Amino acid sequence: MKRYRPLAFLGAALLLGLITSFFVFSWLQNEKNRLMAAPIPLNKNVQVLVSNADLSWGTKLTPEMLQLQEFPSGAIPEGHFTSLEAIKDRVILVDLKRNELLLESKLAPLGTTNGGVAAVTDPNKRAMSVKVDDVIGVAGFIKPNDRVDVMVTIEPEAGKQGHAMAKMILDNVRVLAAGTQMERKGKDEEPKPVQVITVEVAVEEAEKLALASTQGKLRLALRNPLNSARVLTKGANVGALMSSLRPKPAPKSHGGQDGEDGIRVEIIKGDVRKEIKF
Repeated sequence: MKRYRPLAFLGAALLLGLITSFFVFSWLQNEKNRLMAAPIPLNKNVQVLVSNADLSWGTKLTPEMLQLQEFPSGAIPEGHFTSLEAIKDRVILVDLKRNELLLESKLAPLGTTNGGVAAVTDPNKRAMSVKVDDVIGVAGFIKPNDRVDVMVTIEPEAGKQGHAMAKMILDNVRVLAAGTQMERKGKDEEPKPVQVITVEVAVEEAEKLALASTQGKLRLALRNPLNSARVLTKGANVGALMSSLRPKPAPKSHGGQDGEDGIRVEIIKGDVRKEIKF
């Protein structure tokens, strides 16, 4: 009996392996049949509105500016449009590139029927234009949606003593538009183009800007869009300007002679005198 025991264990192991293999094979076949019978989900394409040309902000949309284009249903963000009737008389708030998807977040609120600067101006603020030159307008680098600080330089009134004063009056102001207009300074002069920048300001800020534009000279400082910190300044006048960047005062003399610094020690040895300078 003892010599047949290894064979019995071997036979039992083979039988157990066959039974396990059978159950595993059966389970795999059932899973294969189930997967083949289940329908494979397919993402259907949806036709959504896109721009068919480059459009600038403030433009009032018309059917000719848009077209329907197929997008995968799972890749379309919220706020898209599927019909031209849904965007009738809407105004865009941002620049659109050709074939760019049209979304609700890129449009002015419902009820805004007029295009242009009025459509993109905050309802609680005002759009105000100021005339600038290449120096004031940062050499033409200012464009819509930039942020600027407004500074004014005011000269003392005629007949009164005082110094010119420069002060920043508005900070982090949004630029709505930048363009040119024709202006004639004299009757016999030819009209010349003048650069005009339109900014978005609150009512109180508009009052300051109106006064500054008539009483002094304006300057615009272009801000980095990532910098929104408010800076409060005391302003600058001629006295503060001339006192800036002064050289450091010279160190005081410590007992020197003839204007020379240092310490002198006289050593006497008998009739011999010796002077040492430190």
